[in-house]
Amino acid sequence: MTTGTPASAIATPLGPFEKWLSVWVGLSILSGVVLGNVIPGVFRSIAGVEYASVNLVVAVLIWAMIYPMMVAVDFGSLRQVGAKPKGLILTVAVNWLIKPFTMAALGVLFFEFLFAPFIAPADAQQYIAGLILLGAAPCTAMVFVWSQMTKGDPAYTLVQVSVNDIIMVFAFAPIVALLLGVTDIVIPWETLLLSVGLYVVVPLLAGAITRMVVLRSANGDAGAIDRFTARLKPASVLGLLLTVVLLFGFQAGTIVSQPLLIALIAAPIIVQSYGIFALAYGAAWLWRVPHRIAAPCALIGTSNFFELAVAVAISLFGLGSGAALATVVGVLVEVPVMLSLVAIANRTRGRFTADL
Repeated sequence: MTTGTPASAIATPLGPFEKWLSVWVGLSILSGVVLGNVIPGVFRSIAGVEYASVNLVVAVLIWAMIYPMMVAVDFGSLRQVGAKPKGLILTVAVNWLIKPFTMAALGVLFFEFLFAPFIAPADAQQYIAGLILLGAAPCTAMVFVWSQMTKGDPAYTLVQVSVNDIIMVFAFAPIVALLLGVTDIVIPWETLLLSVGLYVVVPLLAGAITRMVVLRSANGDAGAIDRFTARLKPASVLGLLLTVVLLFGFQAGTIVSQPLLIALIAAPIIVQSYGIFALAYGAAWLWRVPHRIAAPCALIGTSNFFELAVAVAISLFGLGSGAALATVVGVLVEVPVMLSLVAIANRTRGRFTADL
């Protein structure tokens, strides 16, 4: 799922939102499905509030969610990379050289071969497109939650996220365009680049400027960033939950009428999640990367920046498209899968070395 809290904040005990994350997200999913079926007209009206193929309501909510996280990103932490390069090398390799392509391959395997008897070819291409968008958007925000839950190194996690954000600005659009082209889906570059700019570049710049202003007004006191983002956190949480409600409300009819379809879309996402985790976690163990870096490294590769994937899917294919549905199913699958992987990482901590 997005960028996160500052290093000092990651080390604090889990708050009620993080501790009961699966409960809040589950309730939001249920609320979206129920409301989407009870008052579908309201959701159709919200779906119609768009400009240049971008839904403005969803855009506002995503901004509310992303902005505080972008403020917390300290690009000065990139100076720490040289001393401990292994975790970062694994993160970059898995996220950008492996994950997008394995997700595309799994999408083709499942929807053009294994599930071909059950899904129309045109629909299959839409679902593949949604999976590609998920696979090409590595998680930034929720990584800090998973890192905290596995007692990860907060400063190093921040470095990994910062590097991922920089790479995403330049690599997301070309990789998606390449993979969508391979699957014979026509993609308008203008819309894709607009989405990357709207959901990554602009909030990243806004966050960097805000961070500079806050630090300057506090005479360089890093704790001021913690306090500033803490004040914004309720809006960020509300943005996340309302986004989930809206996304599931938009797709409520399909979810209720076609539960088998949801299960079919979830299958390759689940296979991808556990497979990428096993690859990254196993490589970190073989390379003798300490657990406090190895666990977040594997979890970054496993989870997705679903806000960006959903936003681009909506922009490119529409709110009611199969591509948008696939990215929404990614939201449904991610939290329980990630919580299970956190449990695996915690149970296997003793198998890792303490030194790089």
